[in-house]
Parts: sequence; C-alpha cells; structure tokens
Amino acid sequence: MTPTPRISLEQWRVLMAVVDAGGYAQAAEALHKSQSSVTYAVQKLESLLGVKAFEIRGRKAILTPTGQLLYRRARALLDEASGLEKAARTLSAGWEAEIRVAMEIIFPTWLMLRCLDRFAAEAPHTQIELIESVLGGTPEALLQGQADLAISGLIPPGFLGEPLMRMRVILTAHPDHPLHRLGRELTIQDLRAHRQLLVRESGSKRATRPSVEAAERWTVSHMATSIEAARTGHGYAWFPEDKIRDELAAGILKKLPLREGGERFVELYLVFADRDSAGPGARRLAEIIRELVASECARSAAAPVHVGPRVNPLADGTPGRRQAPAASGPIVHARTGDARRGSKRQAR
Repeated sequence: MTPTPRISLEQWRVLMAVVDAGGYAQAAEALHKSQSSVTYAVQKLESLLGVKAFEIRGRKAILTPTGQLLYRRARALLDEASGLEKAARTLSAGWEAEIRVAMEIIFPTWLMLRCLDRFAAEAPHTQIELIESVLGGTPEALLQGQADLAISGLIPPGFLGEPLMRMRVILTAHPDHPLHRLGRELTIQDLRAHRQLLVRESGSKRATRPSVEAAERWTVSHMATSIEAARTGHGYAWFPEDKIRDELAAGILKKLPLREGGERFVELYLVFADRDSAGPGARRLAEIIRELVASECARSAAAPVHVGPRVNPLADGTPGRRQAPAASGPIVHARTGDARRGSKRQAR
C-alpha cells in the first residue's frame, strides 16, 4: 500500500508562494493568509521532512539546494493535481462550453474555417476561440494554458506534436521589383540591399531572428498587411504559397530566383495542451482537423503539377550546396508518423 503523504498540497502551495512572491510577507498577501500562518506552514513542512528549505539572508528567504529540489517537485505535484481536477470536471460536464485553438498563421485559414464549420454542425453549443499566432506565440499559448489545442511548427518542451502537414513557403516580390529586374539568380547579398517584409512574432519573447539581415525592414502585425505591401512593390517576403495563390496566378507577385533558399518547407504539428484531460469536444475537433487536412492534401497531391528542373534549396534559406533538381509539388503535403518532441524553425 502506498504510504499516506505527510505534507498536504496546501503546505506545498505555501512553499511555492514564498518563492514566487519573494518572501513570507508577500506570500501571505498573495494567499490571503497571515504571515504567521505562512511561516508556521513552512516550518511544519521542514520539521516533518527533516530538512531546511530556506535560509535567511538579510530580510530575504533564499532556497537552499534542498529547497530548490523541493520547489521543483512541488510545482510538478501541484500541476499534476490541477490537471487531475480539470480532467474530472471535463468528464463530469460532458462536452466543453468553449474550446481554445491556437493556430500558426501559415495554416490555411479557409481550411480551418471548414474544420470549425463541420465541428459546429455537431456541437453548436460549444464556443470556439481561435488564437491566430506567429512563430513562438503558438507554443507560448500552450505553455501559458491559453489553448486546449494548437497547430504549430514549434513544439515546446514537455509537449508532444502529431505531424499534420507540410507547407511550402516561397520568396516573392512584385514583378517590377528591382530584384526581379536584375535578371539573374539572386544571392543573400542581393536581398540584404533591399527592404524585407516580416510579420511580427506574437510570442512575448520574440526570440526568432530573421533569416536575412536586411539593411531595411518593415515589420507588421498581420500577414494580410505584409502581402499587400509586397503586391504594391514595397518589399520582398517569404509567404506560404497557399496564402498568395491568387496573387501568383494573376501575376501580381512572382517568385524570386534566389540561388539557394527561395523555397522552404515548414512542418506543422497538431498539439494537445493535455491529451489525457482533453474533453470530447477538443478530441472531436482534432479528429476533424486530421480528416480534412488529410483529404485536402490527397486532393492537392492528385492535381496536375508542372515538372521542370529546379534547385531544391536548403530548408532554412542559408546559402549552401546545390540539391538535385526537384519537381514542383502541391501546396500542402500530408505528414504521417509517430508524434515527435522538438521544434523546427519557421520561415519569416
């Protein structure tokens, strides 16, 4: 039989509050308790375990090495307890009242709307909050508990992603852009001399560096703004091919003949915030997304494609070795295989 724990979850919560708030007085205020009760709870915990969690330096309580271990394990313990309660509430309540979906903006909007429409036909009373995010903003939504389900090219530590699809991203500009008028294959040095258009990373850290250190750069908040800037000749940018199909067909945007790196592929993954505690609504929505993405990828792959010699550039856009000629393929590609841990850098 598992021995009964001597330390309650509340005592662990007090320990964490002292660390997170920066002291006993601050923890007492955050927990709406008296400072004496907070101090007693920590001292009782130390006494029962026979360890010293804090040492006093001046007027601050500092974690000992043992205290640091206790703090890390306490956080995991409380997170697990919270997840268990959430799972129980979900199971008892039936389908969720709301599902929050974080979607990387390169995912086809029309395809997501089709998924949501099918889901709405089955669960008309479940509200959907769609968080359209860029690069680090999608995994951040998972880490901060803002999303129940995510479509992301970056998988944060502690999460597993199910391969969903592969998106082609190409470097484009207006046909009259000075880069097109050079009439030759372009280098990174050529790109650096002209204005680059970027979509701002929605994560708070914004840690992803641009792949080209251009002398001039416009950074906007929405991809639609970036596309409009490119189609009116204000700069060049990498865009998901699906987002600019009409502009390419109409000749308003044209692929730039970059020597290497003018075409990239971004892997997108379907990620649950917590698969074990996911409600039936989130699970069903994920199933619909898988089905419709697979169907669209199969349809796109079956469509006629133009085949011709072309350099297949390195995925990250960095000049390097030449690849064997590759055929032009569909805009989206299905991905299958085991769920993976990790992340891939996306095109900006």
